Amino acid sequence: MPRKVPPDLLHGVRNRAENLCEYCHTSERWQYVRFTVDHIVPLADGGGDNFDNLALACFHCNRRKSTRQVAFDPQTGQEVEIFNPRVHRWSDHFKWSDDGLLIVPFTSIGRATSSLLDLNRERVLPIRGADVLVGRHPPSTDRR
Repeated sequence: MPRKVPPDLLHGVRNRAENLCEYCHTSERWQYVRFTVDHIVPLADGGGDNFDNLALACFHCNRRKSTRQVAFDPQTGQEVEIFNPRVHRWSDHFKWSDDGLLIVPFTSIGRATSSLLDLNRERVLPIRGADVLVGRHPPSTDRR
């Protein structure tokens, strides 16, 4: 049975993330399903339910990440840590393509995370495109 994060803690996580998935930067405001809380370091690996170990994640990113903390960089074949929103700055590893549709990873952490989480999955591209047209995408990347 999944653990229930207390409402005040969930509110804090959601507020800190500015209602964005902390991995793919999809906005929760325009989704039909509320985002979930990801344990960055899984409970099974010693992570806790504390604020600093929690991240707001869309269903897709949370499911793909699961309990993983490392993945393979498809460019080098090396196993590297994946993006940790409490430690890494998103803009140090990813940028938006000029048209705002694609997340472009440019570090080993970015590439491994993008590959693992499938950040440019086929189903998300039309959603991003529609959001670009109405001026609500891409979100600012000037965040931790």
